[in-house]
Amino acid sequence: MYRSRVINTGLMACLLAFGLVACSPYSEPEKRAGKTHSNDAVPVEVAPVEHGPIELHRSFTSTLEAQAEFVVAPKVSGLIKQLHVDLADSVQRDQIVALLDDAEYVQEVAQAEAELAVAKANHSEAHSLLNIAERELKRLHTLRERGDISESQLDAARAEQLAKQAAVDVSLAEITRAEAELAAARIRLSYTQVRAGWQDGRQTRLVAERHVDTGETVAANTPLYRIVELDPLTVVFHVTERDYAHLQPGQTATIHTDAYGDEAFSARVARIAPVFRESTRQARVELTVDNPEQRLKPGMFARATVILQHVDDATIVPLQALTRRDERDGVFVVGNDQTAIWHAVEIGIEQDDRLQIISPPLSGQVVTLGQQALDHGSALRVVE
Repeated sequence: MYRSRVINTGLMACLLAFGLVACSPYSEPEKRAGKTHSNDAVPVEVAPVEHGPIELHRSFTSTLEAQAEFVVAPKVSGLIKQLHVDLADSVQRDQIVALLDDAEYVQEVAQAEAELAVAKANHSEAHSLLNIAERELKRLHTLRERGDISESQLDAARAEQLAKQAAVDVSLAEITRAEAELAAARIRLSYTQVRAGWQDGRQTRLVAERHVDTGETVAANTPLYRIVELDPLTVVFHVTERDYAHLQPGQTATIHTDAYGDEAFSARVARIAPVFRESTRQARVELTVDNPEQRLKPGMFARATVILQHVDDATIVPLQALTRRDERDGVFVVGNDQTAIWHAVEIGIEQDDRLQIISPPLSGQVVTLGQQALDHGSALRVVE
């Protein structure tokens, strides 16, 4: 009886153990089911392939400069008697902007006029003496023909006539010299009226700087004013070899400054330096920006964004769709059967978070997140 009870108890324990194993969450069927779940479709995010325009932009830190400026300086030294314009005043071409004390130069003109008068008087005297010498020579010729005088007397008269002729020539040269000195003195006198005499550009400019005050004594060529032309302005920046090859005159650009926030000003590439600076290995580039309202000022810092390349109809994918497999750039395209199809691609322009695909032709949707877990042919599941 006891033996039968022990056998029944052991049998019940075995059945209980088998039931626990069967009900265990780590049973073999469930393990296989869990393994199957780990191989399900990879969750990914996707975006459509677009077709449209794209541009290659480059932004550079630049400086605004006046396209033309003129330094007003006197051509003679002297005391500044009057200044006719001041900082920020408008100046017309050839306008008198300053006066120097001209007393010394007026005196020089008077002296030159007196020297010219003396030269003319000397010429008149020499001419009279020449006339006398010529009449004497003529008279002696007559006497010599009659044999009343010797040949030597006639030769002496000829020499005298030639000397008087030379004196006349010298007096004429003195007149010419005196006239030149008088003209130079008058020019120096005119230089006491200092003019803004630039040659090219607009008729009106602005005074950017004033360097002197009334009453100062200045030497010749001392700067009095700096006068600038504000429309158009030049935008200057420097580029490295990487960007140099993409630049060419005529390309469009936009200019932004801190003074005007997000407001953009249109510009264009005007000149590109043909050489690089050895110290920086950079080349100078100049843009031209129209400034009819003169809101932009020389000396401002600006951000110049140049459109280096433009494609009207490009195949475009999000930049984050680009991945790399076997040392090649490519993207995963969503196939019709919800599998990942790998395409090695040739990339082109990158604009913000958009990327041009040059080849091959693409359409549909590309994977933008989760592609690290994909291989060619992997099943995928699109999630938001």
